[in-house]
Amino acid sequence: MSTAIKGLLFDKDGTLFDFNATWGVWCAGFIRDISEGDITLARSLSEVMEFDLDRGAFQESAKFIAGTVDDILEPLQAFLPAWGRDDLLQHIFESASTAPQVPVVALAPLLQRFRGNSLTIGVATNDNEMPAHAHLRSVEILEYFDFVSGCDSGYGAKPEPGMLLGFCEATGLEPHEVAMVGDSTHDLHAGRAAGMVNIGVLTGPARAEDLEPFADVVLQDIGAIPNWMGLN
Repeated sequence: MSTAIKGLLFDKDGTLFDFNATWGVWCAGFIRDISEGDITLARSLSEVMEFDLDRGAFQESAKFIAGTVDDILEPLQAFLPAWGRDDLLQHIFESASTAPQVPVVALAPLLQRFRGNSLTIGVATNDNEMPAHAHLRSVEILEYFDFVSGCDSGYGAKPEPGMLLGFCEATGLEPHEVAMVGDSTHDLHAGRAAGMVNIGVLTGPARAEDLEPFADVVLQDIGAIPNWMGLN
């Protein structure tokens, strides 16, 4: 791979962190806690969130996988009339901020290697910015990133390219000098729209055949990036 890439912009969930080990655990706990033992309500909430309570995993088509909290907020409220929108949103943010993060690889050494090769690195996630910072901080890697944007940071959400172009504006890089790294077609559509190189990874729900039409390369996980780029 050419060393023309000067920046790496990572999705968070399913890319830096194993999606199901993180959000499957969170969702099961969220549904259990907010339904307060009401099995019928728990089943209704699981249907809204497209989450299989028996398997403890999201359905492959679940909006939550690549979308934003707003995608599920209104349907959830229909079953939780006692919760005001702002209160429910705050409850989701607070519980999501403490969701257990399971890195796909040892992240600190990998990020150090990227920085040692003079790469600028950032995060662009459809999660909100507050929990995104909390998640990166919880595994002691926040300091390695030059840019962290969530869907509420003012750039919009993927698959629109706003966050990706915001990374370029903040760092002075041109889009063609940046690789967007993600586990979903939302990530790769955003990368294409921004004019970036696209790296797909298989640590989220998407399969290789889902990502290949939109990716310049599909790797098993982000740990394979240094070899693909020919880094020291």
